Amino acid sequence: MVVTGDSHSLAHRLRALREELWPDVTITQSDLAEAFSADKPASVPLLSSWESRSKPKTPPLHRLAAYATFFATKRSVEHRPYRLIPVEELTPDELRRREELLSELTDLRAAEQRDIGTAPEPDRAKRGFWYFDDRHVITIVVAQLPAERRAMMPYADPTQPDYVELYTYADLDALIELHGHIRALNPNSQVNFRIATDLAPDDYTTHLVLLGGVDWNLVTRELLTRVDLPVTQVGRHDDSESGGFVVHAQGAGERLFAPKLANIGGNEVLQEDVAHFFRGTNPFNHKRTVTVCNGMYGRGTLGVVRALTDGRFRDRNAEYLKQRFPDLDSYSILTRVQVVNGQVVTPDWNLPESRLFEWPEGQG
Repeated sequence: MVVTGDSHSLAHRLRALREELWPDVTITQSDLAEAFSADKPASVPLLSSWESRSKPKTPPLHRLAAYATFFATKRSVEHRPYRLIPVEELTPDELRRREELLSELTDLRAAEQRDIGTAPEPDRAKRGFWYFDDRHVITIVVAQLPAERRAMMPYADPTQPDYVELYTYADLDALIELHGHIRALNPNSQVNFRIATDLAPDDYTTHLVLLGGVDWNLVTRELLTRVDLPVTQVGRHDDSESGGFVVHAQGAGERLFAPKLANIGGNEVLQEDVAHFFRGTNPFNHKRTVTVCNGMYGRGTLGVVRALTDGRFRDRNAEYLKQRFPDLDSYSILTRVQVVNGQVVTPDWNLPESRLFEWPEGQG
């Protein structure tokens, strides 16, 4: 992608996507505003200001993510009214197209702001929880599915013509959700994702974001042994039927928080997962951070990720963390993640019933 030096190049690109990407389809600003409103209210004047030929306004990063999602697939315009396809419903090819578009648009946005002499970047609180203000490398670490799980999926077999590497990853929906969000908020940083077994020595000393628990993600397992937390995870392969998180609360002994499953029509159905969120100092480099998003099941991992990426809840949850753990380098929340018909309900940490345990206890 080449940036031309025209300070309006982002506006030109947004207009070109709408008018030229699919020549056989008419997409008006009203069409886009209606589609984008499924995520957050949008209007024709708002979109017009982003596409203005004379004095364009700069759209926020989450709107660029909506553009990337919409134009990643022609399925967005198969029927009227046009719609924003949920990220989790995109195919691997569409996901790659989305990431390419999002990277291009955020780069154009950053170049435009440099061209017009934008004031220094806002602080972390204004950019959101996942903004890292030092512009160092950020590494998202996921586990690889065990061999027996990969054997169930033909696309995960590297000897097959239709092999897709991402199908070998655990917590893929959480990875896609989080990678796009972090990339959008940190356009001047290198954002990588790695399989836990493939980490190089230098990767350990970056900002680390760990997805998934001790069953498969060995980096999560190793890191939690180096952190003095009153929370431990009982893997699903242990004696406990579905595993869980054990809390060693002050003066209250041990308590196990386990997911809830039900037998429906002969199938074991997950109704509520338990997930752990931790932010602390990276034990391998004290000038960097480590964040753990870890559920007993993949639904829990996605739920705790969405607590800080979902546009409806991320700001209020980030504000809760700020108020609950002021000026702390390390803190942790054990959260309930409800699952309805297989879909994750984003937890709201302002609701006491969403929070199962917090550490440090009695803080704030």
